[in-house]
Parts: sequence; C-alpha cells; structure tokens
Amino acid sequence: MSENSNVKKVKTTDLELKDRLVAIQRVTKVTKGGRHFSFAAIVVVGNENGVVGYGLGKANEVSIAISKGIEDAKKNLVKVPVFKGTIPHEQVAKFGGARVFMRPAAPGTGVKAGGAMRAVFESVGIHDVLAKSKGSSNPHNLVKATVNALLELRDAYAVANVRGVSLSKVFNG
Repeated sequence: MSENSNVKKVKTTDLELKDRLVAIQRVTKVTKGGRHFSFAAIVVVGNENGVVGYGLGKANEVSIAISKGIEDAKKNLVKVPVFKGTIPHEQVAKFGGARVFMRPAAPGTGVKAGGAMRAVFESVGIHDVLAKSKGSSNPHNLVKATVNALLELRDAYAVANVRGVSLSKVFNG
C-alpha cells in the first residue's frame, strides 16, 4: 500500500466485507503454439464503515481471477477516517500517471466520481464526495491513487493528538 506512518492495518476477522469488481482485463500472450489468454481482475473490498482494501487476481478463468483478487484485497485492509458520510478535508494524490483530487461534499450530494474511484468510495462508506481523476485513466493506478489519498486523510482527533491541544483548539485556530 503506502509507507505512511498513520496507516492502520485491519484484521479480517469479525468484519462483514463486500466486494466490488473494478475491472477485468483479458491478457494475451503470443507463443509459438498460438495465443494464450488469461485474465486479470482488480477488486475492491470494504465494510462500508471506514475499512477498505484492494487486490489483483490473475488466472486463466474470470471467476478464479476474481476470487484471487478478493483474497488479495482482504490481506491489504486499512482504516480510513470517514466524517458524517464524507471525507474530513480536501486531498490530492498521485500514483503512476494517475492523479486524483477529492473534496468533501454536503449531505445529499452523492458520490461524484468516475468508475474506479466510485468503487473505492462506496466500499469505504463515503456517501458524499466530489472527486476528479486527472492524467491516466488506468483503473489499477486510479484505485491505488485513491486509496493513497484516503490514507493521507486525518480526522480532527488525530490532528489534536499530533499538536498536543484540545479538540476545540483545532477548530478555533
């Protein structure tokens, strides 16, 4: 995932995870004997309450690739701060050629985001957010950039702890 210091790994026990398929790609390898087809599936899992993970599965059949992706995603679960159904503050992140921008939104706005980003937001339990992807539209890099951006988010409690002040001081400046 990321070498971020505030990353909180989550155990898969006692979590009810839902999986979302982001993309399936057919990969062709041309050999002397002909073409060999296999499939790569990127999957996002989450409990829709602040926990999310992504994984990549590769196999000769689609269903096996998806199940491998789900197993990989369950090994990479992280905790994300969700504040009243949205994110606590604006965030920009980058992975490879993909750049993502996300901004908190008012209740009732919905998830205004593209396909790969939408799957991550819905899996983590964010219901109101404005997001834009710039640069590459590669779903692998978009998912990784979105998760990296979510990992860099800090809620008010974390900011207060780092600064060593009370929670009311964080908001009053």
